Amino acid sequence: MKEPRRITKGNFKHPLMDIFFLVVSAVVSGSDDWHSVVLFGKYKLDWLKKFFPYENGIPSHDTIERLFSSLCPQSFSTCFIDWASGQFQTIADEVIAIDGKRMRGSGTKLHPAIHMVSAFASKQRLTLGQLAVEEKSNEITAIPALLDLIDLKNGIVTIDAMGCQTAIAEKIISKEADYILAVKDNQRNLNQQVIKMFEMNKGKETSETFDFGHGRIETRSAAVITDLTFLDTKDKWAGLKSTIKLDTRRIHKSTGKEETETRYYISSSTMEPAKFNTAIRNHWAIENNLHWCLDVVFKEDSSKRRKGNSAVNFNLIAKIALKLIEKTDVVLTKPKKRESACLNDDFRELVLGLF
Repeated sequence: MKEPRRITKGNFKHPLMDIFFLVVSAVVSGSDDWHSVVLFGKYKLDWLKKFFPYENGIPSHDTIERLFSSLCPQSFSTCFIDWASGQFQTIADEVIAIDGKRMRGSGTKLHPAIHMVSAFASKQRLTLGQLAVEEKSNEITAIPALLDLIDLKNGIVTIDAMGCQTAIAEKIISKEADYILAVKDNQRNLNQQVIKMFEMNKGKETSETFDFGHGRIETRSAAVITDLTFLDTKDKWAGLKSTIKLDTRRIHKSTGKEETETRYYISSSTMEPAKFNTAIRNHWAIENNLHWCLDVVFKEDSSKRRKGNSAVNFNLIAKIALKLIEKTDVVLTKPKKRESACLNDDFRELVLGLF
């Protein structure tokens, strides 16, 4: 990754690695803005000097913000992907959920908020890569570019209905992975045909699962059809081998209110229905274990980082911090782990893997 400050001035007091170590250490310890990063650094300067020189002390928040606003997000993302691949165990049969999240605090009246598209390994709770776009509709073009950055071989890529595009299906197959794509009215003809297939044939194989958590009883039934003879558009979809119908029934324990929902998918896999059921459920880990954590634990939506690439690059730092916190095998909530890292130098070193 290029040092962006060499392009502008070529003379600086704070080395790049000093700043990166400061920022990651501060963010795992509860800092959510540049001012609190600097405050952390001033209080913990002696501890920081155990690992890097900091010959000129702690940089100002303006210095840090200028660095991260000028840092090329594509280059930083490439470094992040290299780091993430080192954290990864195996991608075989891993559900890789692709989804976007709007960073609300990054927008102004003149500029729309950044929409971040991420690839998230659901079982290992690890972001594999990301790309920033200005509009949700741009996800369609961003997803293939994001997929190009990641090793997907033998993985299972899941995407919501916006990503149900022939070019995206072809890209996933070219990466030697399988796909499960949600089907809705943005692919009207395909959607209608899939619905009709299940009206004619309920599916030779079915699977039913139950969930009693979160104050509700949820039943999920998956049916799979692999005979695609009557699917007129099947040849347009690279590797297409099956269609899936997922019926969900929820009963809220407190009110007794019942909700039902039916969703349809296409896939290049011929897994057992039970595996489809699990894979589709695992897709939503990107909402619960990534997007929710960024909002609630790292306060992303309330952040006002708007200068240059600052918001995009801080998002990557937060994802690194989130993974470091999650892999720390201590029975504490994520906010409490950040609080403990702030208060206890030994715990912070444990989180950062410095032991």
